[in-house]
Amino acid sequence: MKRHFILSLLTVVWFGGLAARSAWAEPSAEALRQTIRDYVANQEKLQGAFAIVDERGDGLRRLELVRVHERVGKTGNYYYSCTDMKDRATGDELDLDFDIEDQAGNLKVADVRIHKDNGKPRYTYDENDNMIPLPAE
Repeated sequence: MKRHFILSLLTVVWFGGLAARSAWAEPSAEALRQTIRDYVANQEKLQGAFAIVDERGDGLRRLELVRVHERVGKTGNYYYSCTDMKDRATGDELDLDFDIEDQAGNLKVADVRIHKDNGKPRYTYDENDNMIPLPAE
């Protein structure tokens, strides 16, 4: 009886510990980058290109992925990384920011923004991670 109790207790501690670790595990940088690559590939499959509305008046831009940046980070509830994209019509180079949320281990793109247009930033961040729009040049 005592042996059965100890084995049961060890089982609860072991599997409970695994569940706690997996619930608190941070996604790897590669998992975040792959989430972006998969999201872009899915949009390309559905639309023939990655499409995004340019809020600065250029309408719908159809882009192709050049690369996902190595750097990833976390701000608030979202992880983030950036991509270099190329506009298929104009050849413009765009830097897009992707926010990714972790829904119980399921990574999903939550937001996408054009950060830079041909190297010129459209916004920056203050010390509290608030986005500050920059004037168009």
